[in-house]
Amino acid sequence: MRKRGTLLTLALLGTLLAGGCAGGPPLTLDSAGDGAPSPMIEAGVTTKAAPKFNPFGTTSSTDGGREVIQNPSLEEILKPGALPEMALGRPDAPVTVVQYASMTCPICKRFLAETFPTFKREYIDTGKVRFILRAEFPIGRQSGLATIALRCAPPARYFALYEKFMQQQASWVSQEVRPDPIFKVAAQVGLTRAQFDTCRENQGMIAAINGIKERGRTLGVIGTPNFFVDGKLVKSFISVAEMRTLLDQALAKRSATASR
Repeated sequence: MRKRGTLLTLALLGTLLAGGCAGGPPLTLDSAGDGAPSPMIEAGVTTKAAPKFNPFGTTSSTDGGREVIQNPSLEEILKPGALPEMALGRPDAPVTVVQYASMTCPICKRFLAETFPTFKREYIDTGKVRFILRAEFPIGRQSGLATIALRCAPPARYFALYEKFMQQQASWVSQEVRPDPIFKVAAQVGLTRAQFDTCRENQGMIAAINGIKERGRTLGVIGTPNFFVDGKLVKSFISVAEMRTLLDQALAKRSATASR
């Protein structure tokens, strides 16, 4: 029995690593901000508790009656949410790449380590690409709490803190909600405990993060990492070679259009 359970766990892990991290339910924290589910209570009627989070689940296009935009335009993709966009590169760069990420996603960590340095050096820093990171796609409540910490930090430290969370995933990722390890990472960019605890109770921020995630779902994002490369949705890890191919094609298309 133990051997069978181990094989099942390995199979599920293999599925996760192959396709990225599947989407989960909206982030919900109680008034204390500890990640406990908050049941909905109306006029003497109590709804059923939300189903237990399944990190290997998927999000269907009909989940909760959500409408998914088929082939969204670049304008629809770039529509900002309630929180400021976090971007690198020239605002007027000819091509835009948008990444949706979850703080606990191992494939997002792999992309940051393997692909992003070359991507940044060859395309972002040279003015060819504007990169928007939407790390507000939490999968699981520990991921949601880390996302709150990310948005609680000074905007100028957003990318630095994101990198630290990715690099130090082993120190804070867990199935249960554990605020202290998350704070230890956030403190490395100057976030104080008082600021962190205040943000944990900021229902407006939580709603805004959920809004970014739900907007991503309407655009067809089903997990992380998902990318929009010049409007084209890519639902998988992107290697350096694949990124170069996608971006060089997009840049050539933009150049051809501009020369007409």
